[in-house]
Amino acid sequence: MKNGKVFLIGAGPGDLELLTLRAVRMIKEADVLMLDELVNPNIIDFAKPQAEVLHVGKRAGVKSVTQAVICQQMVAFARAGLCVARIKGGDPFVFGRGGEELTNLLQEGIEVSLANGISAGLAAPAMFGIPLSHREHAHSITFVTGHDGGGDHLNWHALASNGGTLVIFMGLRRVESIVRNLLVNGMSPYIAAAAIERATTPDQRSVFCQLSDLPDAIRRENISSPAILIIGKVVELSPMFAGLKKMLKEVEIA
Repeated sequence: MKNGKVFLIGAGPGDLELLTLRAVRMIKEADVLMLDELVNPNIIDFAKPQAEVLHVGKRAGVKSVTQAVICQQMVAFARAGLCVARIKGGDPFVFGRGGEELTNLLQEGIEVSLANGISAGLAAPAMFGIPLSHREHAHSITFVTGHDGGGDHLNWHALASNGGTLVIFMGLRRVESIVRNLLVNGMSPYIAAAAIERATTPDQRSVFCQLSDLPDAIRRENISSPAILIIGKVVELSPMFAGLKKMLKEVEIA
């Protein structure tokens, strides 16, 4: 029997209108859909009626399907001659373990095709009017994972001093450590910051403040995962931050 194939698909941050045409075509072709936790469940509306749907998402602190089992399942389905759509939130290759899955599938001799998705690191700031780059305010953009806010794998001095925009994925649980490391390494406590939860979905929420206030603001507004942290002067360009500055100025005058 001839092997099937696997599509590694980025589903974007949640809004189905942000799916690419390539992703939709692949979903329509698939015999099996393997969905991550953060994928919009309505994405299955694009699938053919007889397609099998498996929910294999992983969330911190919740018992879930392991990465090893997910890879084994994809290989098994493909070797049974099926077309598999492995659908991941955001972009599979931006902190999405898509690289691990691609390597495993190729090592097993499975045909793989890719469909990039819009990363939450791009969509979240755009939804709130934050330009990640700006000719006058930011000439670089740095994407990092905040899974280990105090870890040695990050060059905190470089992150604190490069003057560009810092976008942090999965940093909510360690936001205090992240902010502390940035401040200790020279970043201004007054630099603008934002935390954006569930961007592009009906449940999206945000907080805007200065960097030193970020942990308290997140607690006060009960911002929860999934969320993106954005730090840099470009945050001040958001209409949301403009409203905050106006409110702070009125408080100072009073």
